[in-house]
Amino acid sequence: MTSLLVIAKEPVPGRVKTRLTPPFTPEEAAALAAAALADTLAAVAAAPADRRVLVLDGEPGPWLPPGFEVVPQCGGGLDVRLAAAFADCTGPALLIGMDTPQVTPELLAPALDFGGCGAWFGPAADGGFWALGLAVPDPALLLGVPMSVPETGAVQYGRLRAAGLRTRLLPRLRDVDTAADAAEVASRAPRSRFAGLHRRLAGTARAAR
Repeated sequence: MTSLLVIAKEPVPGRVKTRLTPPFTPEEAAALAAAALADTLAAVAAAPADRRVLVLDGEPGPWLPPGFEVVPQCGGGLDVRLAAAFADCTGPALLIGMDTPQVTPELLAPALDFGGCGAWFGPAADGGFWALGLAVPDPALLLGVPMSVPETGAVQYGRLRAAGLRTRLLPRLRDVDTAADAAEVASRAPRSRFAGLHRRLAGTARAAR
């Protein structure tokens, strides 16, 4: 059984996307986070996985489509929480975050096939990673990896190679962290919920000036 996991935080104002404030208010930043999460979950729902899991810090909201198991995140650092998400899987698993609303089912589908490889790795433009797939989930591959630093992706990729895993690469994507990231991602996925909301909020901000 192949699992497709999304690790996410409930989009509560003041707790998510704080680097978008300013120019956006905390409420607008949370709305953008909710839109990004909804886009991500829609892509996951349409991808050919056997099991879809939302690993959530917080409570589910109206952005959650049917067909998902909801598992609470454990405590600890991000490396511990990612490791725990994989530990809950008994077969191949692909994990992504909520910060790439430009992701599509077509982008995810190849990484659900582990024929001939032990891992999939999706690098992020900020030096991290947006996707990690393991044919045989091993939490130890994540524990101790420094998170949210420029070398996160390099260290995690090095762990995979050091473990002797043949690793295939997914396209490099940009996470939505800053206002510049938001504008760039919205331009690359113009039909997404995220882009539509970003256009409205950015237009309102320009009108207010």
